Amino acid sequence: MTSLGQPTATPAPAAPTKGQISVEDLAKEYQIGRQRIQALRGVRLAVAPGAFVAIMGASGSGKSTLLNSIGGLDHPTRGRIMVGGDEITAMNEAALSAYRRRRVGFVFQKFNLIAAFTAAENVAFPLVFAGVRERQRRERAEHALAAVGLSHRQGHRPSELSGGEQQRVAMARALVNDPDILLADEPTGNLDSQTSLEVMKLLAEICAGGRTVMMVTHDERLASHAGQIVHMRDGAIIATS
Repeated sequence: MTSLGQPTATPAPAAPTKGQISVEDLAKEYQIGRQRIQALRGVRLAVAPGAFVAIMGASGSGKSTLLNSIGGLDHPTRGRIMVGGDEITAMNEAALSAYRRRRVGFVFQKFNLIAAFTAAENVAFPLVFAGVRERQRRERAEHALAAVGLSHRQGHRPSELSGGEQQRVAMARALVNDPDILLADEPTGNLDSQTSLEVMKLLAEICAGGRTVMMVTHDERLASHAGQIVHMRDGAIIATS
């Protein structure tokens, strides 16, 4: 109990957690000829660590620009992005490169696999740039492929895999560096309905394992698997549910 006349101590703010994201007044403008395009307009968003967030909106609404900004691929014109207590919008190119390599995993609509590589070689490829030794690269790639249910396909090349399997390889590649955040831009865009649901189940499992997952999608049925849905229009967030 605090005595009369004694000031009440103010609790210290909670320390930022890995995978926690805060977007503050984010704007992004492009110059195309004489026309100035506003891709993002004062976006504010808070994402709890370990959340599964779906970002929805029509083409040109700013979904991918927001995702790429959080991933350090796009440089906003104004505003601030905090990830796990670090301001990535204040980072130089070297720091951003390290951030993308160590803390963020990317999954895209196009699988972006190297045709001449096996599944295991595709998954291990990012580890080359991280300076990981060959034996460790192989072990970590095998572990990542096992996590997405593809241990039996690690020696196959992309042309020998189905679309769903190729996307699982891409997801294993995104996870091989053990990132805090997984960013997925239309990850089911090239897949049939059943395979899309399988990929969504895998994303939910990845999130349940403690990673923050942010996904761009046009499909309301797929977005319903997320715990938080962000709706965008004309570069701004218009609703969150």
